[in-house]
Formats: sequence, C-alpha cells, structure tokens
Amino acid sequence: MSSFFGGTRRAFICGCAGPTLLPDEAAFLRESQPLGFILFARNCESPAQVRALTSALRDTVRDPEAFVLIDQEGGRVARLGPPHWRRPPAGEAFDQLAGRNAAAAERACYLNARLIAADLVNLGITVDCYPVLDLRVPGADAVIGNRSLGTSPTQVATLGRMACQGLLDGGVLPVIKHMPGHGRTTVDSHHSLPVVSASLDVLQASDFEPFRALADMPIGMTGHVCYQALDGSCPATTSALIIERVIRGAIGFDGLLLSDDLSMAALSGTRAERAKAALDAGCDVALHCNGRLEEMCEIASVAPVMRPKSVRRYERALGMRRTPVTTDPAALCVELAGLMGEARVA
Repeated sequence: MSSFFGGTRRAFICGCAGPTLLPDEAAFLRESQPLGFILFARNCESPAQVRALTSALRDTVRDPEAFVLIDQEGGRVARLGPPHWRRPPAGEAFDQLAGRNAAAAERACYLNARLIAADLVNLGITVDCYPVLDLRVPGADAVIGNRSLGTSPTQVATLGRMACQGLLDGGVLPVIKHMPGHGRTTVDSHHSLPVVSASLDVLQASDFEPFRALADMPIGMTGHVCYQALDGSCPATTSALIIERVIRGAIGFDGLLLSDDLSMAALSGTRAERAKAALDAGCDVALHCNGRLEEMCEIASVAPVMRPKSVRRYERALGMRRTPVTTDPAALCVELAGLMGEARVA
C-alpha cells in the first residue's frame, strides 16, 4: 500500500525547474510531501532522462505510485514531441473526421489516446491532463479553439469518453477539463480573468453537458473562469458556490478535483492566497506548474494534509489505474493514420 495513506501527503501538486531534480528542489519535496508532480516541456529531453526524473520525484515522497502528470493533448498543447515522441493531432482533427464518419472519429480518438498512454507509461507518467471537454464556441478566444472536440455537447462527450477509455486501457488516468466549461470565454485565462455572461439555462444545456456525461471519470480540473449567472465575484476555481452547486451538484462529479495552474494571471493575490482560496472553495488539490521554487514554497505553506473526502477521491482514482492492455503501437499508428486519412501519423 502506498505510503500516502500514512496521512502525511499534502493537497498540492507541483513541478521542478528543469530536466533534473536539483538538490534544493529535492529537499523541498521531501519536506513538503506534495500529492504528486507535473511535467512540462522544460522537463522532457529524452526518454531515459524523463524516466530518471519521474523516479527521482517519486523517491522524494517515498511513494512509487505517486501521481506524475503531464499535459499531452496534442497539437499546440503537447509537452512531448519529436524527435523522441509522436505529436498527437489537436482535438479539432477528430471533430473534422466526425463530420465525415462519426464511428471512425470515435475509434480514432480511442487509438490516439492509447498511443499517448503508451508513450507516457514508458516514461513513468501516470496522469494526462486530457481530454478537453470544453466546447468550441464561435467568436470565443482561441485559448480553447482547436483543442476542442467540437461544437456539439453530445459529440464532445462521446469523443471525450473514447479518449478517456484509451488512456485508461493504456494505464493512464485522464483529467477532464476545464470544469464547468471554458469554451465560450473571450479572453485567455493565462493572461486575464475571463467573464462569461451566458445564462444558467444556456450553460446547463451546453457547457456543462460533456462534464455531466463524463462525471464518472477519476480526476477533473477547474477553469479560472467567472460565470456571472453562477458567481459574479469569483472564478470557478475559488468559488465554493460553483464547486458545490455546479461541479459537485448539477454536473455530479465526485472525482478528485484539481485547480487549474495557480500561476496563471486570471487569479489575483499571492500564490499562497490563491492556493488557500482554491482549497477552501472545495478543490481537493492545488496545482502549481511553473517550477519556481519560491512560489512552490508559498503553496506548500498553506496546503494542508489531504482531507478525508479528498483521500477517498484519490484512492478511487488510484484504483482506476489498470495494467495496460497489451497492444502493438506500430499497428495502432497504421490504423489511426488510415482513419485520419493521412499517409502517416507522427
């Protein structure tokens, strides 16, 4: 059984600055005991190097099962890429295929996720912040854009489930994002706080629907988005009202809930204030991504030991990890390329 269950692990996930773990970073991680870790392109140079890094990170918390996350969606949001790794297509490619052949798009989404999982498991990465369940909304900011699986809630839910299934069959836990819906924002939450004016009826019938359909997934991520019809004063990440009544209530999600990256400019206050606000609002885990040690120290200063409800959700997520189904990645690549109508998927 994981050492996590001794009750010492803390309600935050963080990264590190580069491709190797520095001594001061390792000392911080040993002392602070985060729930897990997240990798970015700055951390990923070669397969052997990434495997060494994921092992070193887990050694700091003395837990071989500690979560290691990455954002490997495809397209412009892919932390792994050539020459060592395949770069998956963006979500829009599956939307376009669905317009020609819905069954082919579902199979392609599954195969693509299985191939992503094969790359990640080989590196010791066990959680992928994918799929994006946000709708593509005309006139919205491009922050979601071609990352989306479509404009139809039903199609996004269907393709999203196939992506989740592919990851799970490959031994990787999916993270559905960005709850309760980021698709209709007109500014990029990396740079400023988006405010959505759509009515509750509109949100219920559209943005919420893919998340409701996949509420059984193990892990979700909030969006740094303010919804005037829900809570005009706080973005979802720091709104107890939205987390309790919408994400946990109307959507029905009872999985492990991560904040989006607390270093994004949509949020105000110090890193410690942001983390405390997110955890107080009902996020199970505060996520910090930029690898800056001084900011990680701020987060750790306010992140408590995981709460009992959060432990239960973590245990459920961990229990959904499977031994990867045996497969032939080369054969899956050929099949996927045929479905996508490409000569080669690289």
